[in-house]
Parts: sequence; C-alpha cells; structure tokens
Amino acid sequence: MKHITDRLVSWASILEPNTEEQARLASAMPFIFPHLALMPDAHLGRGATVGSVIPTLDAVMPAAVGVDIGCGMIAVRTQFTAGDLDARAGVAPLSVLRQRIERAIPLSAGGKNAKIVDTAAPRIAELESLAEEAGFDPSEHMADWRRQLGSLGSGNHFIEVSLDEADSVWLFLHSGSRGVGNRIAGHHIQVARDLMERWWIQLPDRDLAYLVAGTAEFDRYIAELRWAQRYALLNREEMMDRLVQQLAGWIGEPVVEHERINCHHNFTQLERHFGKDVWLSRKGAISARPGEMGLIPGSMGTASYVVRGLGHPMSLHSSPHGAGRRFSRSAARRRFTHAELREAMTGIEFRDSEAFLDEIPAAYKDIDQVMSDAEGLVEIVHRLRQVVNVKGE
Repeated sequence: MKHITDRLVSWASILEPNTEEQARLASAMPFIFPHLALMPDAHLGRGATVGSVIPTLDAVMPAAVGVDIGCGMIAVRTQFTAGDLDARAGVAPLSVLRQRIERAIPLSAGGKNAKIVDTAAPRIAELESLAEEAGFDPSEHMADWRRQLGSLGSGNHFIEVSLDEADSVWLFLHSGSRGVGNRIAGHHIQVARDLMERWWIQLPDRDLAYLVAGTAEFDRYIAELRWAQRYALLNREEMMDRLVQQLAGWIGEPVVEHERINCHHNFTQLERHFGKDVWLSRKGAISARPGEMGLIPGSMGTASYVVRGLGHPMSLHSSPHGAGRRFSRSAARRRFTHAELREAMTGIEFRDSEAFLDEIPAAYKDIDQVMSDAEGLVEIVHRLRQVVNVKGE
C-alpha cells in the first residue's frame, strides 16, 4: 500500500500517470472520507478511475459508480472434472458446447431474447414489483428491458467454462444491468451535471458531478440504482441457469451445484468505515469483508480467481475486480494482430474472430501481478484456467 496523498492510497504497482492524476482529482472532492483507495487494477475511467473505492459523506457521484450499474461476476462449481469434459469431447467436441451456449444466451451489444422464457418470467415479475415499490417505470429509460434479462452484452463481458487446481469444472460469467442500467446511469449523470451548473459549482471534471443526500434528485437516483443493481444480479442468475442447462445437455448428466457466488463490482451502498456512515462506491472493485467470497477474473485467455475477503480497513473492505486495461480498445486494435490473439488463446475453445482483438490478454495488466498486489486484501481460494470462452461482438 502506498500513500499518494493523505486522501489517496494505492495498491497498484502498475499505475499510469494520467490514471493517478484522475484519482487525485476525485480524492480532492470535499465530501471524500477518509480517503479514496485505488485497487491494483486501476486504470483511466469516466470521471473517476476504474478500480477505485470512493467513500463519500452525504453525496454520491453517479459517474463514480459506473455506467454499467451492478456489473459483476457469477460462478458455479460443478461436480464434473476435466476427465468428464475430455470423455464427452471425444463424442461431441467443446465447439458444440460453445455453440449451444451461444444459442441459449443472446450475445453482443443490443442482444436480447426473442421471447421471455419460463426461467426469466419470475425474475421479471420481481423487477416489476420492485420498480412499482420504488415509484418509477424502467420503460421510461428503455422500453424493451424485459427481453434483455438473460443477455450478455459485449466488450469485456464473457462466459467461460474453467477448471480449478483440482480439475473441478466451474461455470463463470461477467455481465451487468445491460441497456436499462446504462440508460439509468446516463440520465442521472446528466441530472448531476445540470445541478452543478444551476448551483454555480465549478468541478475539475464535469463527470465528478454529484447528488446531495436529502434532495429529490439523490433519492430518485438511489432508488433507480438499487433497482438496476438487482436487475444486474438477476441477469447473471438467469444466464447462469441457462449455462447450467447447456452444460448438462452437452455432457448428458444434470449439473450438481456445489457452490454459487454472485458479486457486484460497480455499485454504491451505505457502509460504516472509520466511525462514520459513508456512501461507498466501488467502481471496478468488489466488497472483501472478512470471510466474504468474491470473484476476480483475468482477461480473455488468462487465469481467474475465486477469493475470500480479508477485510483490510484501509481498502475499505475492498479488492480489485479484474486485470484492468493497459491499452484502450482503439490502441489495442492498432498494436496487436489477429495472429497474436489466436496464439494467446491456444488450447481454449473460442469463436475465432478479429472482433475480439481489443480483448487480447496483452491489452490488460498481468492478472497474477494484480493478485500479488492484492495480497492482504483477499486470500486466493481457487485459481481457474479457461477451457471454453464465449464473448459478444
């Protein structure tokens, strides 16, 4: 851990100057208490750094929560082993499993279901009830939000079949609140900006615009954010249920779930730290309270980790959420080649497309270095290696 200033601490051994400067600006906001914590995967974000933990008194900065509200991970440990996969692959190759997954779960930006399936219906009913209780209509942000429940998206969102150190089979995926969460975030970011102009408040970055506790705007944001966080969690649950079904169908045997872990890494909630109640925004960070289970993925083609929180007080009981980008998407496309992507994915079943070039592992920080930096924040329970990778374009 490094004290950059008295209000900014960092666990990142790899930290670009512009990322540090962005974190400095956010940490200087007057309502930060006691300090902003940079995680090992920190990289440049919108307004606030991705990979930062931001405690605020009586205010929340919507852009510091993230535009994919509730984005996170879910993983299931099954009863199967690598030997079970190998035996079945001799009859139906892993490419068949990948294609089954791709048919069952809508992928890519804007992807949605052709109809609402039986597993999704009760989850949608729950979300309709929650929205009614919160006093808002999600359709005002996105009319077709129901049919996106159970869809993956694009970018760094993924579905994986992986093996741990004991060769146990895990199902692992990463997604959030899809289009409706993004629209909710974008709306409230603009509301906060407009308030700053109305109140003549000058900011070092307009995406540090904030909402003040006790105002109607703050209450509306928190209500809709909590709904979007629930949407994101149920979206992952719905996809995982489908993923379990597809593995069972391919392997010819029902899946026994020995463990299921579901965690957000773009969210805010009230927590108590250093004697005060703060709104703790984790933008690209997971909660890591003592004993709390969490998931830290690497990049496409690299290791992922199942972890247990250690509750480090200076990290505000938090840990990194992944590898963190080294190169922007456009820079990665200029720098790397399709041949290098194929080489990085050797031995992993994936859809071989140049569309995924900006997700090449070399565009990200070394996940093992990130985990080394995170020593003291979490303990590693399992290290996972990919067998099948599914992504949306």
